[in-house]
Amino acid sequence: MVLGKCPFCDDGEIEVRDKEVRGKKVKLYACTNAHWTSEDGEMYELTADATCGFKIWQNSLAKYGKWLTYKEVRELLDAEELEVELLSKKYGKKIYYKKTIVLNEEYGVSVIWD
Repeated sequence: MVLGKCPFCDDGEIEVRDKEVRGKKVKLYACTNAHWTSEDGEMYELTADATCGFKIWQNSLAKYGKWLTYKEVRELLDAEELEVELLSKKYGKKIYYKKTIVLNEEYGVSVIWD
């Protein structure tokens, strides 16, 4: 499934890939020009034939209680920023708050802390 055009290379598209990390199934939204190899199933390195390394892990915001959906990734690729609801469990209380996330070539997404 293709979600949109890669924002960091000319001819790549972002596709959905199924990966397993530490025994859990996770979606990886990655450029079609990105190819990885892994020896242990946890650390991934770009291969020599990869021309782009852009990727967004579905669980990249999991520490904030957020897993990215297909729809959110599509919107993020179109607008290059997106407002999402995050969760804090500070002092045993659940506190929801909204923050803007933006595309980041190295990490996939970054939270804008203002």
